Amino acid sequence: MTRSFIFSSFLLISSALALSGCVNAAIGIGTAAVAASTTEKGLSTSVSDSVIQTKLSDSFIQTSQSIFLNVETSVNDGSVLLTGKLKTQEEKITATRLSWEIRGVREVINEIQLSEASSFKSSAKDLAASAQLRAALIRDADISSLNFSIDVVNGIVYLSGVAENEEERERVVAHAQELRFAKQVVSYIILIYDRRK
Repeated sequence: MTRSFIFSSFLLISSALALSGCVNAAIGIGTAAVAASTTEKGLSTSVSDSVIQTKLSDSFIQTSQSIFLNVETSVNDGSVLLTGKLKTQEEKITATRLSWEIRGVREVINEIQLSEASSFKSSAKDLAASAQLRAALIRDADISSLNFSIDVVNGIVYLSGVAENEEERERVVAHAQELRFAKQVVSYIILIYDRRK
């Protein structure tokens, strides 16, 4: 009887999560918990950021296909960084508004650029720069690469995350400045002891 009760409870909870659209949140939270042990953010912050990220993606999907497909989001300690390319100022404003509507968001940094269309060549350069920088961070033994998000849009490199100290932050920025296709580097990296409360 106990085994039947546990199984029934599991099915009930699983069904409730599936019906409420929280499956992605549950998966994201589980992933965050595994990664949190190796990041400066800690478990509770990683889980909160994953929940914000999932809710933001769901909100973008429900509101605008263009925003969902063309805006990249990074969440660190409740701070949301929006990057990408949109066609209109109204879409850019909508992305900011939707971000602020999520519980737990403490800051929204909107670096979305307005652009009619990006060329295949430009997008390929951005992808190459992002991959090159990620590889450099992984190779650098003095950097915990899981703590940093990288977004490259039209040759502008946006960095966010939590650094253990000033030296680590400077190393990440220096790697970004060495990129072949980087026109500019914008850093939103905070130090672990400067975290917003």
